[in-house]
Amino acid sequence: MQVIDWDLAVTTGTRLVRSGPQVSREEARQAVTELRTLSREAEGHVREFTRIHAEAAPQPATIVDRPGWIRANVEGFRVVLEPLTQRVGNGANPPPPIVAAVGSRITGVEVGAVLAFLASRVLGQYELFLPPDPTGREATGRLTLVAPNIVHAEREMNVNPHDFRLWVCLHEETHRVQFTGVPWLREYIRSQMTEFLLASDLDLTTLLERLRSAADTVAEVVRGGDGNLIDAIQTPGQKAILDRLTAVMTLVEGHGDYVMDAVGPSVVPSVADIRAKFAARREGGSRLDRTVRRLLGIELKMKQYAEGSAFVRTVVGKVGMDGFNRVWTSPETLPTSAEISDPDSWIRRVIGSPALPAADTPADQSSTVESSTGEGPTGQDPTGRNSTDDGPTGQGAAGSSAAEEPTDPA
Repeated sequence: MQVIDWDLAVTTGTRLVRSGPQVSREEARQAVTELRTLSREAEGHVREFTRIHAEAAPQPATIVDRPGWIRANVEGFRVVLEPLTQRVGNGANPPPPIVAAVGSRITGVEVGAVLAFLASRVLGQYELFLPPDPTGREATGRLTLVAPNIVHAEREMNVNPHDFRLWVCLHEETHRVQFTGVPWLREYIRSQMTEFLLASDLDLTTLLERLRSAADTVAEVVRGGDGNLIDAIQTPGQKAILDRLTAVMTLVEGHGDYVMDAVGPSVVPSVADIRAKFAARREGGSRLDRTVRRLLGIELKMKQYAEGSAFVRTVVGKVGMDGFNRVWTSPETLPTSAEISDPDSWIRRVIGSPALPAADTPADQSSTVESSTGEGPTGQDPTGRNSTDDGPTGQGAAGSSAAEEPTDPA
């Protein structure tokens, strides 16, 4: 049984998405070539700074246009939603065929419209969940950069193109490093997302109640109130799961922001100008644009960047980069939402109580810690992340990505 008409989602999204900036064939070729080169340069800077290392060499970044980003995310959504689709299809009381057919087309149009909105804003994304390759082997992830959006942003802000592209790549490559250097992290997020989806109430009465709640939320946000659709439609059982997901994605996004800002000054000459203009740009937009962003939870993502970055900055300042990297040891060492707001409580639980701030702050890059690919700094064997205009990475269900801020999405 098909819950969402994915083909219709792609058709709707690619039809509704706005066209990108006007560029010549040579300008387009040059942008694609430079983005590929800078993604490799950024990867080296990120690994050296974070001290997270992976055995496998990363694949080149995939450069796409707006329709290409929509198609890629539909693939990711299909992978993520497969457990829910199977449950609905195999349930004891599946909906009548006509209801399923009409419902799948409605949701297909809705998904396509949301992706069209995001496709003109996302700068880059690390796609966590992809369909198996032709051999049937599951892909480990893919770094995608949306060239038209990056060119549009740098033109609109009148910033140095080379510097801006490298700045974006620093954030997105941090996500690649996180998920390739911490092997258990991807599967942990997948399991939490699957649990969240399967905790849904699928009977018709409950579904109608949640749709009415969503309609009330839309009306509230349009009037200028708070709230988003995710909060409106989740069940009580999903709240605890969402809290864990929010905590880990706040860490992932905040770590990306922290690394981008820490490495940027040494390799991006105009980083101060870029950051100031980007922050001003993110605060702008029409009322409709701001309303849609609130409904989709993008405003919440901006809060995640700030809170997650503050957590990382505080922990690194007190216990050093090697001490912070204990966060990647296992799911049990991830911070809770409460600990992100109170970094000292995470330090006490995971590190202990260091008498003095550690000497190996980011400025001291002399040691190497492979906290997630072998033995961590404590000798423990590990048990085991779209950027958009709204944040370096705008995160979607298919991965850690970036909205127009460096570049976020499972």
